[in-house]
Amino acid sequence: MSEENNKSNSYRHVLKYTSVFGGAQGLNILIGLVRNKCVAIILGPSGMGLMSLLNTASTFISQATNLGISFSAIRRISEIYDSGDSKSLLDYISVIRTWSAVAAALGALACLCLGPLLDMLSFSWGNHVHHFVLLTPAVAMTALAGGELAILKGTRRLKELVGLQIVSAVLSLLLAVPLFWLFNYKAIVPVISLMALVNFLPALYVSMLHYPYHTRWSRESLAKGIPIVKMGVAFTVAAAVASGGDMLVRALLSQYVGLDAVGLFNAAYMITITYSGLVFSSMENDYFPRLSAVNTDNGLVAEVVNRQVEVTLLLMSPLLCLLITTLPIAIPLLFSGEFLPVVPMAQTLSLALCFKAVTLPMAYVNLAKGHSRAYMLLECGYSVLFMAGTYISVVWYGLDGIGWAIVIVHAIETLALYVYLRRRFGVSLSAQSLWGMATILLLAAVTFLSCRLAEGWLSWAIGLAMSAVAFLLSFRSLRNKRKA
Repeated sequence: MSEENNKSNSYRHVLKYTSVFGGAQGLNILIGLVRNKCVAIILGPSGMGLMSLLNTASTFISQATNLGISFSAIRRISEIYDSGDSKSLLDYISVIRTWSAVAAALGALACLCLGPLLDMLSFSWGNHVHHFVLLTPAVAMTALAGGELAILKGTRRLKELVGLQIVSAVLSLLLAVPLFWLFNYKAIVPVISLMALVNFLPALYVSMLHYPYHTRWSRESLAKGIPIVKMGVAFTVAAAVASGGDMLVRALLSQYVGLDAVGLFNAAYMITITYSGLVFSSMENDYFPRLSAVNTDNGLVAEVVNRQVEVTLLLMSPLLCLLITTLPIAIPLLFSGEFLPVVPMAQTLSLALCFKAVTLPMAYVNLAKGHSRAYMLLECGYSVLFMAGTYISVVWYGLDGIGWAIVIVHAIETLALYVYLRRRFGVSLSAQSLWGMATILLLAAVTFLSCRLAEGWLSWAIGLAMSAVAFLLSFRSLRNKRKA
């Protein structure tokens, strides 16, 4: 390994950029907490449910039509950037922007055509076709923003990416809350489009500072993007199936339980899976380009994966224990008292983070190696299990069973990925990674059981004690790894 690669894959580097992006994500979360608190008070669970349905529909269409450019382009840009060939880099960036425009057009067309179908699947009352049609600008801008962000990630503009996260979060707060206050439910679709706009325009501006905007529509130029699209199609299918699964869960809750249940589920999902981005936010921005750079050497791939897993588990452990313990206070504080019924489900759902901290770094290996079909099959397998598990849970057990279904599916995914990577590439988890996973599972399980079985001060005492133990263990380990 070259000295530069050695430095970029050291524990110090992994911890630094996980912390940098985690800090930016933390600020985003704080801003998001203010925004969601205001929205929850103004709209209530049913309004949050409606916004969740439309948001997941927008995400589904985006994932199904963006050709995977926002992700698949990173690998090739990173390789060209490392080669130092600036002419080839500029040429390839123009190709990415051209194909991003194609993806934006496909997304807009899909929005216009699929409105009636999405309305039928998502709602059992009223006519909401126009809501889905009006998501067209949001889907198109998301595709264009994906291309610009891929350029910045592939060229390692890490500081700019951190700044963009913060700017987008602040602007979304300043725009969303006044609109909801003035127009209530009527502001939901405009706010979704405005949030896409504040993600796209700053990314375009920063990207153009380094690489002037050019598109090339010649047959030769379009042909250069075919490898991106071929790899991206697998990523698109996997992402579309996953977002389709998310949309299905919300649609099932809307049909079988009611719109309030969608809002409750969205609150639980947001505070656990989404807010865990505090730890996971560096994956696509820093980890994936580093993994791509060493993708031909399985020994180095294993080293990069294990270092990322170890750091992720150490950062996740105290956060997870504290989250499970404080959810009875956090949910009404962050949303409103109307959301208290979802606390047990949110506590169960939190356990899935133990497995996600391990599976996420492993899942990137196929993409870094260009094995897009294998990535697609594994991700689609997970999504099918997710949809089957949540369907059974909603129909037979209602909202409370969904948390357990998601935990079980994540555990199965972890085992499947581990077996696959070990047999296919000889990439396996180190003893330190396995020990870290066992530790976080034990601490989280004790915390969870104390919240479910104990009452009053005893529950809080055990939960806070586990959080303190997790913090001390993580702090000591991270301090040692900083020196590595």
